[in-house]
Amino acid sequence: MSVPAVVIAAPASGSGKTTVATGLIGALRGAGHRVAPFKVGPDYIDPGYHGLAAGRPGRNLDPVLVGMERVVPLYRHGAQGCDLAVVEGVMGLFDGRIDENQAGPIAAGSTAQVAGLLGAPVILVVDARGHSQSLAALLHGFATFDSTIGLGGVILNRVGSERHDHVLRAACDRVGLPVLGSLPRMSELEVPSRHLGLIPAVEHGAAATAAVDAMTDLVAAHVDLRAIASLAHTTVAGPIWDPAMELRAHSAAHTTIESLPRGGADTSRVAEACTEKPEFAPVIAIAGGPAFTFGYAEHRELLIAAGAQVVVFDPLHDELPTGTAGLVLPGGFPEEHAADLAANTLLLAQVAEQTGRGMPVHAECAGLLYLTRSLDGHAMAGVVDATAEFGPRLTLGYRDAVALNDSPLWRAGERVSGHEFHRTRLVATGPDTPAWGWHAGGERIREGALVHRVHASYLHTHPAGNPRAVARFVAAAAEYTHTRATT
Repeated sequence: MSVPAVVIAAPASGSGKTTVATGLIGALRGAGHRVAPFKVGPDYIDPGYHGLAAGRPGRNLDPVLVGMERVVPLYRHGAQGCDLAVVEGVMGLFDGRIDENQAGPIAAGSTAQVAGLLGAPVILVVDARGHSQSLAALLHGFATFDSTIGLGGVILNRVGSERHDHVLRAACDRVGLPVLGSLPRMSELEVPSRHLGLIPAVEHGAAATAAVDAMTDLVAAHVDLRAIASLAHTTVAGPIWDPAMELRAHSAAHTTIESLPRGGADTSRVAEACTEKPEFAPVIAIAGGPAFTFGYAEHRELLIAAGAQVVVFDPLHDELPTGTAGLVLPGGFPEEHAADLAANTLLLAQVAEQTGRGMPVHAECAGLLYLTRSLDGHAMAGVVDATAEFGPRLTLGYRDAVALNDSPLWRAGERVSGHEFHRTRLVATGPDTPAWGWHAGGERIREGALVHRVHASYLHTHPAGNPRAVARFVAAAAEYTHTRATT
C-alpha cells in the first residue's frame, strides 16, 4: 500500500507554495503525522526548508532528470516509514519544460505531470492580492484545463481582510472547490532571497528554523489539517526504488578497472563499473556546509550502495578527509563565500595535489567554480584553466547533453538530461577538454572541463537518473586507492 499524498500547486510562481507546503509539513507533523516531503523539479533550496519541517530529508521528483519511470519508485522510496506525503510543485501547475513540439496540455517536468503520475489530488494555492469575484474564472480554467488532474481544494494566501475572505470563498463556491485554508498577509514570514531564490536553510541557520516554525504556526492556525489529511491519496503501486538493485540493473558485465592515463581526459579510457562492490570501501568526500548546499539524498545512497564510504566535509574550514579517494563538489553558492574558501589554502593545495595525481572528481556548478584559478578575484584550486565571475544574467533551463569524451563518470557519446541554474560565468578560459556538448537556439554549445580524472561542469545531473555513472565513479576511486597504495 502506498503512502497517500497531496500536491501543493499554484497558478504561477510567487503565489506562496513554499510557505504553505513547508508550514503544512510542519503542522501535520505537529498533529502526529509522519510526513514525507517532496519537491517537483530540480530545486535544491525548498527541500532544505521541507526537511527542517519534516525532520527527514526533503527529496525531489523530476521526470526530466530521472525519467518518468522512476518517479513513482523514488516517491515510494522516499515515503517509507511515513503515513502522509506533501509534494510541493514548481512554478505554475502546468508549467514545465518548454518544448515547441509538446503534445497535449501536460508539460514534461510540470507539477501536473507529477500529480498525474502519483494519482494524487492537487491543492491550489492562490495569491489573493488583487483577486475578487473573478477568482472563480481563474479556478474554473485550472479545474477544466485537463480532466486527468483533480483539484481537491484551494488555499487562499495573503488575504487582506474578513470581507476579502468572504468574497473569495464565494468565488470558490461558484466553481465547486472547497476552501481548505485562508492565510492572512504576514510580511514577517518572508524568507530572505538572493539571485537564485531563497537563501538555503543551511546558510540561514537559526533564522531558517524560526521561519519554518512561523510557517508551521500560521498553517496550523488557518488551514483545515483534518480535511487535507482526509483528502490525501495516491493510486501508485509497483516497485520501491532501491539503490543496490538500481546499480545492478544498470551495470554492465564484470570487467577489470583500467587505469586512466594521467595525460588528459581526451585520450582516457574508463571501464564499466562491475556489479560487485570493491574489495574495500573507497572514501568519497562530499563537500557540504554553507557554500555547497545543492544535492540529492539519493546520491549518497547510491555511492554507499556502490561500495563507497561517504564523508561530508565543509571546505570553508576543513581539510580533505583522511584517505579521500574520490571527491564530489556539488552545487551551491561559492560566490557568497569566496573569500573564506580562498582562505582555506591547505584544502585548496590538497585538492590541486590529489587531482594532479589522478584522484577522480565530480564537480557541478559550485564545484566547477571552486576548481577554477579564481572566483571574483579570490584564488581557488587552479585545477580548471579558467577564471570565474558573477555574471549579468541568470542561466536557467534543462539541457539534453552528450558526453564529448570518456571520464570517470560517463563514456563519450552517452546522453544525459541535466539542468543549468547559475548566475556566474567562466572567463579567460584555457584549452581544457570540454565535458559536454548540446545545441541551444541553433548554437553549438561546448561546456565544462575534463582535466586528468576531473569532470567539472555547470550542468546539474540527478544521480538516480545516472546510476551507472555513480558506479563508475566509485570504481575509479577504488582503483585510485589501490594505485596510491602500491606506489
